[in-house]
Formats: sequence, structure tokens, C-alpha cells
Amino acid sequence: MRFVVLALVSSITLACSGSDATTTKGSASAKAESSTTSAAAHAPKDVKPGSHEDWCGEHGVPESQCTKCNPDLIPAFKATKDWCEEHNLPESQCTKCNPDLKIVRPPKGS
Repeated sequence: MRFVVLALVSSITLACSGSDATTTKGSASAKAESSTTSAAAHAPKDVKPGSHEDWCGEHGVPESQCTKCNPDLIPAFKATKDWCEEHNLPESQCTKCNPDLKIVRPPKGS
């Protein structure tokens, strides 16, 4: 009887361990897919600022002005008093402080 209980507990433990491994593999797969999608959401390095291609699809602003992707831009925004300290992004991009603000991607060909 003790052997049957031990065997049952062991099989349940193995089954649970197997599902954890699957979940971990699934998470790794999801992360890899997410980073591929994320990379596709960013503009190429040589793009013309202000063009349709100059767009950060991840953050919904021009890539050349995206402080989330390029924190080196922050001092310039702060120097021109275009900075929202509360939300840590340019005031000109802060839809939380300015809910009517619409940041629109330029049309193709511009």
C-alpha cells in the first residue's frame, strides 16, 4: 500500500514538473517572439526624421523623438521645458496630462 501511495505521489510530482518545463519553454518562446515584434516596431537607423518611416511602433511617437528608446534625448527635452516629471516623458508626448493630444504618424511618402 505504501508503495502505491509513493508511486502516485511521484507520478503527480513528475507531471507537475513536466508542465512547469513546458510553461518555461513557452515563456522563452513568447519572449523571443516579443523581441522580434519589438525590433520590427522600430525605425531603421538611417531614416529621415519626421518621415513616415521615422516611427516607434512600440511607443507611438517618432523614433527620432522617443525618449523611452533613446534616453540620451531627455536632456534636450528638459532644456526646452518640454518634460513631464510625473510620467517621465516629454510633455508634448504625455497623453496622460494632455488626454486630447493626438500623436499621428506622418503619411507614407513624407
